[in-house]
Amino acid sequence: MKLRNHVTTPLSFLLVLVAAAALLGVPLQAQQDDREFIPVTDAMLQDPDPDDWLMWRRTLNTWGFSPLDQIDRGNVAGLRLVWTRPLGPGLQQGTPLVYDGVLYMPNPRDIIQAIDAVSGDLVWEHRRERPDDLADYMIGSLIDTNRNIAIHGNYLFDSTSDDWVIAIDARTGEVAWETMVLDYTVNPANQTSGPIVADGKVISGRSCSPRGGPNACVIVAHDAATGDELWRRRLIPGPGEFGDETWGGVPFEERKHVGAWMVPSYDPELNLVYIGTSVTSPAPKFMIGGVENTHLYHNSTLALNADTGEIEWFYQHLNDHWDLDHPYERLLVDTAMTPDPEHVSWINPRLRHGEVYRVMTGIPGKTGVVYTLDRATGEFLWATPTTAQNVITHIDGATGAVTENPELIFTRENNEMLICPSFVTGGKDWESGAYSPITNMMYFPLRNACARMLAIADGSLYNLSQRIVNAPGTDQVGTVRAIDASTGETTWLYEQRAGTTSLVATAGGLIFGGDSNGRFRALDHETGEVLWEVNLGSQVTGFPITYAVDGTQYVAISTGSSLSTRDNLRLTTELQPGTGNNLFVFALP
Repeated sequence: MKLRNHVTTPLSFLLVLVAAAALLGVPLQAQQDDREFIPVTDAMLQDPDPDDWLMWRRTLNTWGFSPLDQIDRGNVAGLRLVWTRPLGPGLQQGTPLVYDGVLYMPNPRDIIQAIDAVSGDLVWEHRRERPDDLADYMIGSLIDTNRNIAIHGNYLFDSTSDDWVIAIDARTGEVAWETMVLDYTVNPANQTSGPIVADGKVISGRSCSPRGGPNACVIVAHDAATGDELWRRRLIPGPGEFGDETWGGVPFEERKHVGAWMVPSYDPELNLVYIGTSVTSPAPKFMIGGVENTHLYHNSTLALNADTGEIEWFYQHLNDHWDLDHPYERLLVDTAMTPDPEHVSWINPRLRHGEVYRVMTGIPGKTGVVYTLDRATGEFLWATPTTAQNVITHIDGATGAVTENPELIFTRENNEMLICPSFVTGGKDWESGAYSPITNMMYFPLRNACARMLAIADGSLYNLSQRIVNAPGTDQVGTVRAIDASTGETTWLYEQRAGTTSLVATAGGLIFGGDSNGRFRALDHETGEVLWEVNLGSQVTGFPITYAVDGTQYVAISTGSSLSTRDNLRLTTELQPGTGNNLFVFALP
């Protein structure tokens, strides 16, 4: 099927922007068509200008931290809306990129917009024509979402809903190259997140529809300049490969759905790409090879050689019977290791207390458990729970081996059990946390949600049915938790009724984040105190960023709807936010 791509350039400003700007006294600026475009280099990606936001979490270490400090704890209460614009329809979870005064916004359904980051005026729009039969092959509820794009050289990069990777000229919106990753009619894979660029390679993961079989479950690297495929890493071992025996004799073609559907991290010094994986389909292991088998590489962290795609090390976080995926952000931090046994449940007895380690840390999965690993070797260092969870009973500190709760492992159909957390909201879900080098703390949006769950062979994606419920002892669904990256101690906890969403940390001492009830707020990074809040009217589903142009700092956030916020709202039926897809940008007067 031949597809066409369209680029449109506006002839006038949107009336809503004119009215908003007039109301707020903000001057409208002309489009700067004569701006010289300087190609983005690997050096720029590894050490970005403080004014720019060049990738999903701004830096390759996935911190979600900005060194900008014009907006701080003392003046954040004065933030005002400076512009807004509507986004395209569909499930909306986008992250803007900002480079040299231009904001690039991924919309749902393979639309990318270039927008003047100061005025909100549209510079160009790229709209890819999508096949009309995607839902016949894909997981239909996931064909709209596009969380991020990447930039390198003169190009923006995206992984499309019909399983291509494309390069778009950042200056014009025209397609520079496009390379098919998979034939979606044969090996369908959902592309809910986009790539990163690591040393000139466009590296992308994907979910994989069960009907796509094991060959749909791949991480792929392309040459950023040409689109040539450089390597491909399958996430399900085949006959004769390491891990083949962990599937308990299940035929290769029946091994399904171990995806890597969030965005990788990258360490240039180690030349390692870190990415997490998801559950099998079906999820209950008695239905696929037996509960005693580990089914590699599901629910694992993989450290891949960026040049070859070879697995340098892996760590399995959970043998998952409950759809408690582990594909989320991996934070790469260098810090002294001083885990406090009063606050940390599982510690490696060989850990050299007080020594600085290069670690991969954070909450990589729905269980809400913090894992800290040596990112050079994969050695387990420490782990500890945060929100309510009952599926992990023990982690061996010496080996990192995880013991699942035997009373909660499904061994037959229609056996209902209380599982914490639930499999849609978590614990934690795809909404990202952040790390601040100023406080050495990690900040995570987490949920207090469990589920009455049972295994049922109904032909659904996971062969699970659930009824989501509040975690025992609380009606506060949403939290933001601050955790010391060295000690593992929770230093503060913010709680509220509405489920919380993605965060960004700044050198101004602020944590910006939203919730499923349409509130967007700034918290004090040391105390969790709410310093500023605004009602945006619709669920806050995008990833917040901050950037600067000509000495003015801006904060951007988008609203819409998502499967995660929808399920959070089932626990808070008194909250009735809208679902409008919009981008909002704030600054000081």
